[in-house]
Amino acid sequence: MRLTALLAVLMLSLITLPACAQEDAPAQEPAEREVDLELIADPGREQMNQKAPDRYKAHFHTTAGDFVIDVHRDWAPLGADRFYNLVKNGYYDGNRFFRVVPGFVVQWGMHGDPKVNQAWRESEAARIRDDTVTQSNTRGKVVFATSGRDARTTQLFINYGDNARLDDMGFSPFGEVSEGMDVAEKIENKYGERPDQRMIHMAGNEYLNDQFPDLDHIISATIVEDEAEDAGEGDAQDTPQDAGE
Repeated sequence: MRLTALLAVLMLSLITLPACAQEDAPAQEPAEREVDLELIADPGREQMNQKAPDRYKAHFHTTAGDFVIDVHRDWAPLGADRFYNLVKNGYYDGNRFFRVVPGFVVQWGMHGDPKVNQAWRESEAARIRDDTVTQSNTRGKVVFATSGRDARTTQLFINYGDNARLDDMGFSPFGEVSEGMDVAEKIENKYGERPDQRMIHMAGNEYLNDQFPDLDHIISATIVEDEAEDAGEGDAQDTPQDAGE
């Protein structure tokens, strides 16, 4: 009887111990999504040229915190479409905020993989035509950077202040930060405009991590809400430019 009782206790311990171990195990962080680099390096692909919903939101999970961009396609249709496809396909995942000027803008959009940057520079499908400016560049508005007329590609910025002077220069907002503007404004700014866009193009995040290790970056950017149309409702120092991708 004593042996039988001992065996019963042993069997019970074998059954319950794994369950206890599972309860005590730390929660696992969600795995970052795998991004198809071949896809995002080809701006001419059909998957990179889908029409965006009339209204949608994009959630940016960053090392500084999270913010949400509310996009209005009627503000700037071509910009809204390009942004939708870049976010949906993971282009911005891992991007560094390489230009941060307090009171002016925070800028990103150069990829961490130099091969992706080179592909965008060489592709005829990379550049989109300018949209008519229908909204002013006020605080929180989100806009594509450009190197000239009809030259928008992947780089964009959030206005930190009232930058209405950019309106007449053709910078057309397509959305605005609807949640987490305080997060966007605390993105690391100690490097200012020091990161060299030519070096980012050639060496990507390897260059940025080595020379500017404290830059904040995007962990993931995702489309969080697709909404059907609601029937009831100058120079390099002063403008957000890209390096002519």
